[in-house]
Amino acid sequence: MLDWIDNYEERTWQTTESGTVRYALLGLGWWTIDVALPAIESSELGEVTTLVSSSTEKATRLANENDVARGISYDEFHDGEASDEYDAVYVGTPNAYHLEYVETAAELDKAVLCEKPMEATVERAETMVETCEAADVPLMIAYRMQTDPAVRRARELIADGFLGDPVSVYGHNSQPLLEMIPDPDQWRLDPDLSGYGTSVMDLGIYSINTTRFLLGRDPVSVHSEMASSHEAFTEMPDERASSLLVFEDDVQMISTSSQNAHEDTHLKITGTEGQIELRPAFHGECSLQLSRGDLSVTVEHDSFDAEREMEEEFDYFADRLLGDGEIYPDGRHGLQDMRIIETLHKSAERDEPLDL
Repeated sequence: MLDWIDNYEERTWQTTESGTVRYALLGLGWWTIDVALPAIESSELGEVTTLVSSSTEKATRLANENDVARGISYDEFHDGEASDEYDAVYVGTPNAYHLEYVETAAELDKAVLCEKPMEATVERAETMVETCEAADVPLMIAYRMQTDPAVRRARELIADGFLGDPVSVYGHNSQPLLEMIPDPDQWRLDPDLSGYGTSVMDLGIYSINTTRFLLGRDPVSVHSEMASSHEAFTEMPDERASSLLVFEDDVQMISTSSQNAHEDTHLKITGTEGQIELRPAFHGECSLQLSRGDLSVTVEHDSFDAEREMEEEFDYFADRLLGDGEIYPDGRHGLQDMRIIETLHKSAERDEPLDL
């Protein structure tokens, strides 16, 4: 049962070991510069050749500081500047800007790795998917947990029957946003840039999407409650949120999230015969805890922080472009999350359960 521990970090998804995908990175915030860029540079199948930001000056300065060949502005990107110097784009801008950059990437025939959530609204996400499909451009949504070894091993165990029949799921994700970024005017608190809200869009989506991936099931109904009391969350309905989601085969899930709470992150799945828990789950250094009968095992790999998770994600994406594997999670997969989030917010507004 536990032989797989020896091969814990094995890339069971890999189809090629050669080739290089050249990336243009759009949206040069701390996540892109401090996490995504070094993750690509330490990856096996990728390199960063172009940085794209609000001005040529800023992009060039950051390119020089990070040993990247080229820096261009968003306007220059839209005009096709340097388009022969990269093969794919990574979109790490605020949610409501994703679509315009993906549309240009599709026009330039560039593959797209777009951060989650994929856009601010379902309608804009639908347009993104349709645009990429019409241009026959690969689109992947950046759910880094799906390439984390702990999550992939948990998925294999569930498929092999370790849990028996899945019964219930509890997921939680919280962080003190204003301590991390002490700016009440930041984009995650602006509905025009974030979308339906802040806690579910930015944090709750981790629990929901990871559960979809682990179980291979989707929610069929949801009931959600949300509240905001802090003055910085005046325009956001979900400073804190709790939701009951019923998945296919009557698997019950409780998901809680907050952008104004102590940092904590975990996901627990209980079945008729066993239990699997990821704790911590979503902020790096994901650990796997298994329980079944008299068996109790904890697998910790501290080396898999957020950067290592991103390294796996970028290599997975590059492998799909260079090899013969299908992309998952693709745009249609991300679009389903957008529909789930929209329905959760509608449920909270109406104070009633809703079907999906």
